[in-house]
Amino acid sequence: MTGMSAGRPALRMGPAELVQAAAMARRFYLEGKSKIQIAEEFGVSRFKVARVLETALERDLVRIEIRVPAELDAERSDRLRARYGLRHAVVVESPAQAVEESPDPENLGEVAADLLGELVTEGDVLGLAWGRSTIHMAAALSSLPPCTVVQLTGVYDAGTAERGSVEAVRRAAQVSGGEAHPIYAPMLLPDSATAAALRNQTGIARAFEYFDKVTVACVSIGSWEPGISTVHDMLTDEERAHYASLGVAAEMSAHLFDAEGRRVGRDLGERCITVEADRLRRIPEVVAIAGGQRKAAAIDAVLRSGLVTSLVTDTAAADQLLEAGPAPRPALDRADPDGS
Repeated sequence: MTGMSAGRPALRMGPAELVQAAAMARRFYLEGKSKIQIAEEFGVSRFKVARVLETALERDLVRIEIRVPAELDAERSDRLRARYGLRHAVVVESPAQAVEESPDPENLGEVAADLLGELVTEGDVLGLAWGRSTIHMAAALSSLPPCTVVQLTGVYDAGTAERGSVEAVRRAAQVSGGEAHPIYAPMLLPDSATAAALRNQTGIARAFEYFDKVTVACVSIGSWEPGISTVHDMLTDEERAHYASLGVAAEMSAHLFDAEGRRVGRDLGERCITVEADRLRRIPEVVAIAGGQRKAAAIDAVLRSGLVTSLVTDTAAADQLLEAGPAPRPALDRADPDGS
């Protein structure tokens, strides 16, 4: 076959050139052959192959489409990852119904389950904090490599039937075939002395021993308002007013943050059964699952804290995050913003 004619107008390719360009493009894009292999087959230089492939794109002989499942928004995902310096950001299409009425839709948990399937490797220790989104994630798990699963927080209320985080840990361990280390204790206690006594109980102490071994953690984010934060709902009116006066904008695993990602109200953690913030900061991969317009500001605050490395969210929250003020420091710069 002949090559491209030197005297032919730039906007036109002859039939031989078209056939050769199509053949080279087929070898390169569909058959996975290298430019050197193609050059040897057609008896031309690899530079000629490169020019032909470039021309094939310019003349619309080849159309490259980047396609992901319809529920994933690749463009927003990439922009969000870059804005916050995240390791992974996955943005899911918000449900058709009013997003303000349903924070953390169940499809976030389904996508997060698939992401964990990618991130967790055999021998890892997977930590799960309390949260509706992590419960949805665990329910959606279909496969995990063999790993140990440990609960990172107490339950919403150990005196009721709401033990979703315990079941989430057991479900993840069942799917992976690994050990489960649940925590049968409430997240929030009346005082620090009661919390300290519970931490020393055998089963809870055994779970805490695994905190420094966690390699992948899954957490939820709550806004500081009724129904969007379980910690907010567990406190008295006076306690809520006190922490609100400190500027709390978000909570994660019973840790409170202001709008800049600084931790506030640290005394609350002394009353809670939860993984310490410093331990979370040392975990290589911390995946937060949170979505909805009402959580956007809280997500921004937690991402600014440096405790989270990856995020699964929806388009409703992502749009607000992308329109926010100046970009924060990269999340993977995980120094404590308080400097302590």
